[in-house]
Amino acid sequence: MIDITVLGYVAAFCTTCSFVPQVIHILKSKDTRSISLAMYTVFVLGVLLWFVYGVLVKDWPVIVANAITLLLASFILCLKVRDVLRIKKRDQVVV
Repeated sequence: MIDITVLGYVAAFCTTCSFVPQVIHILKSKDTRSISLAMYTVFVLGVLLWFVYGVLVKDWPVIVANAITLLLASFILCLKVRDVLRIKKRDQVVV
C-alpha cells in the first residue's frame, strides 16, 4: 500500500510540473494572447489560499506544491499583465 504522504507528493509534483511547459512556451514565444487574465488572476488567488491552508494545517505536500505553483502561475500572470498594459498603452497612443 502506498503511503498517503507519498501520494500527496506525487500528486503535487504532477500538478506543479504542469505549469512548466506553459512558462517555457511563453518565454519562447513571448506571446500571452491565449492566456486568460481573469482565469490566471483567480487561479493565483486560489493557489495562494491553498498555500496558506497548507501552512495552517502543516501539510507539507500542500505547502510545497502550492508554493512552487504559486511562483510559476504568478510569473505567467505577471507576463500577461505586462502584455495587457503594453497593449492598452499602445492603443491609447494610436487613437
